[in-house]
Amino acid sequence: MPTKKKPQVTPTPERRRELLDTAAEVFAAQGYNATTVRRIADEAGMLAGSLYYHFDSKESMIDEILSTFLTELWEGYDAVLAAGLGPRETIEALVTESFREIDRHRAAVAIYQKESKHLAPQPRFQYLADSQQKFEKAWLGTLERGVADKTFRADLDIRLTYRFVRDTVWVAASWYRPGGQHSPEEIARQYLSMVLDGIALDT
Repeated sequence: MPTKKKPQVTPTPERRRELLDTAAEVFAAQGYNATTVRRIADEAGMLAGSLYYHFDSKESMIDEILSTFLTELWEGYDAVLAAGLGPRETIEALVTESFREIDRHRAAVAIYQKESKHLAPQPRFQYLADSQQKFEKAWLGTLERGVADKTFRADLDIRLTYRFVRDTVWVAASWYRPGGQHSPEEIARQYLSMVLDGIALDT
């Protein structure tokens, strides 16, 4: 008598997202190399073997976490860059969009900062290096445009300014928690006020 095949149950997108969110938190806290599939499964309240039903490896999990984050980031950035704004307004919009992404993908931002340098040389993660080059070009180009049209000071070291603004914004992923006292837009406004206008009163 032929044995009956067990019906295949397709994982729901919601469950897949829950598992990726759990994996992202573990990767962000422990680092990619130190994280095991078993640890992610434990945090998700399931057996390690059951996790393989959803993902074939932890590499696939971190790949999906990072690619999802960067796809969404560039949807926002590309819209800003295509809007024809002036240099200051473009910087303001990029910083605001960055904080929105930290709000949506805090753990993924932390993973990107910690792991991208080690992952990028692998062919599967070539998009990390591509994104970094595109990111740098967008910010440097906006700052150069601002110096050229006298929106920004002529004596600015463009690359140093870029690194300062970049790091000042993205390091917020280490302390930011969604649902806190300030919205991402309010934090962006405060950051922009300090970066663009300083903190000392004019005398």
